[in-house]
Amino acid sequence: MANFATETERRPWLPLPPWARGTLVTLSSIAVTMLGLLFVTFLIGRVMPIDPVLAIVGERATEEQYNAAYRELGLDRSLAVQFFYYVNDVLRGDFGTSLLTARDVSSDIARVFPATFELATIGILFGCILGVPLGVIAAVRRGSWIDQIARVIALVGYSMPIFWLGLMGLLLFYGILGWVGGPGRQGIFYEDMIPSVTGMILIDSLIAGDWGAFRDAFSHIVLPASLLGYYSLAYISRMTRSFMLEQLSAEYITTARVKGMSEWAVIWSHAFRNIRVQLITVIALSYANLLEGSVLTEIIFAWPGIGSYITTALLSADMNAVLGGTVVVGLVFICLNIFSDLLYKVFDPRSK
Repeated sequence: MANFATETERRPWLPLPPWARGTLVTLSSIAVTMLGLLFVTFLIGRVMPIDPVLAIVGERATEEQYNAAYRELGLDRSLAVQFFYYVNDVLRGDFGTSLLTARDVSSDIARVFPATFELATIGILFGCILGVPLGVIAAVRRGSWIDQIARVIALVGYSMPIFWLGLMGLLLFYGILGWVGGPGRQGIFYEDMIPSVTGMILIDSLIAGDWGAFRDAFSHIVLPASLLGYYSLAYISRMTRSFMLEQLSAEYITTARVKGMSEWAVIWSHAFRNIRVQLITVIALSYANLLEGSVLTEIIFAWPGIGSYITTALLSADMNAVLGGTVVVGLVFICLNIFSDLLYKVFDPRSK
């Protein structure tokens, strides 16, 4: 039987196959990144000039009450032990209880995150659908009036404060013209009328078959989503233009044109095809920034998302909510990086 043993059985020291090595490296990278994220949030909770015990018991608590709460929170243990229990709680989805809402932080995040996800998703779709073609056309027509307009759009998008644009948008499109809904996710008439299935009002209203609620929700989300989409459009169009200019000056593009290939094929089948992997990174980073960086937009439009939730918790010294929201935002970045790596293998065979 020994003569019929497989090569792996005879040589157990053989390395893992490439796909297994890649999977192991990816999982190890995720684990290390997640551990680092938890370590950073743990340190934030310890160095913040906020006494978590005092936030719970209040300033009028006696010394006995303060010490009892101190021990209950495990703050009398060493930092290493505290970090171990912190990691264990987070892995079980336990972020503690919010001082502001008196509910589990995990349930609060599950309630507010879909609002931010819905807003950021529509914003990034707006930015991609308009930003990518605008960047390509600006690169192809370099120096033309289209290129100048694209550069001005990108410059304004980077320069204008988002809170100012939000306030001006509300004043013009809601206060004067009445084209969009006001602050919040829904009008008073439709408030809490749609059963929550996904937490995203547009999808839930479609599931319920309530077109009136869908139109109302769309009128409320279109302005803040367009505002976020404009900022992502400025970034995506600028980077697309830069990537395309680099490709259009390459020798293989000149060769394709000399061979008589149509300009459409040269631009989209050759030049644009070679920048897809770079665009994946740009779009993923832009999407992550919209998910975690829409604080001012959510505050201006009274949007009950995770950005406004973390801000309110921070102002109320609710550290459990702040750290829980920070961990979730970090997880979003990690998940988007993983998704980007998967897309790399789809669009770039060399990465397989």
